[in-house]
Amino acid sequence: MKLTEIFPVAISVAVIILIAVLEKQSKLVAAVTATMPVTIPLSLWIVYSSTQGEKLAVEQFTRGLATGIWPTVAFTLAVWLASRAGWKLLPIIAAGYTTWGATLLLLVGVQRILGMK
Repeated sequence: MKLTEIFPVAISVAVIILIAVLEKQSKLVAAVTATMPVTIPLSLWIVYSSTQGEKLAVEQFTRGLATGIWPTVAFTLAVWLASRAGWKLLPIIAAGYTTWGATLLLLVGVQRILGMK
């Protein structure tokens, strides 16, 4: 295995462990850690390395990041609202992913209609 394959997994595991430890001290710090842009730089590194820094590939990837952030915001709002309503864990997660998927489909549809593909 290459370092570019191992490093992202190791960092992801370290962040999950860090969140588990921080959660005992501060829910806010744990939540902020959970939403840190950890996978974005790691993924960018993988794309950049695998394409030898090809400008178009990196630009397309980062444009996809800009598209992908909005469904993630919608996911977060949905799980927050579901948890405020007192829902159990699985329905909270289901509401989040349903909202995420619907928002993603909407954004991709709008991009295609506008010719932004």
